[in-house]
Amino acid sequence: MQVAGLAACLSAGLLVATTLAGGVLAADTTTTETTTIPETTTETTSEPTTVFTTATVEQTTTRQVILPAATTTSSSSSTGDTPAWVWVLLGVLAVALVILIVLLARRPSGGIAPAERRRRLDGAVASWTMQGWALESQSTDSAVLQRAGERLIVSVDPTGQVATRPV
Repeated sequence: MQVAGLAACLSAGLLVATTLAGGVLAADTTTTETTTIPETTTETTSEPTTVFTTATVEQTTTRQVILPAATTTSSSSSTGDTPAWVWVLLGVLAVALVILIVLLARRPSGGIAPAERRRRLDGAVASWTMQGWALESQSTDSAVLQRAGERLIVSVDPTGQVATRPV
């Protein structure tokens, strides 16, 4: 889940950077020309006449024209040459870094201090001795208790959990 959130942030940043840096392409262009050609004819019995012939030529031309990305000007005093998509990418990376730090900070730690483990073991042993169990031996993270031929091991794991099991 944590890795999926980080991947989603990075993907969104790449999408925004690609959108801002991509060019714009022109569409198909259709042109129509009309040409008028005058013709003069003469007949032997009549006056000269002029006949106009009109021809319409339709031609479709497809051209790919790459236009530069739209730019805006601002009245700020900074004259940096850094494109906007670089700033967007840096912003997305900064957000991803903050998310990564938060996820690492929320991760469970490697354990509790040895003094705290010893205190929890002493508390568990005291509880069992009040119930009639006698302490046979004890180390820094475990103790062996006995009562009427039964033996019991009380231990504290590195995360501080107390466990009890018969021997």
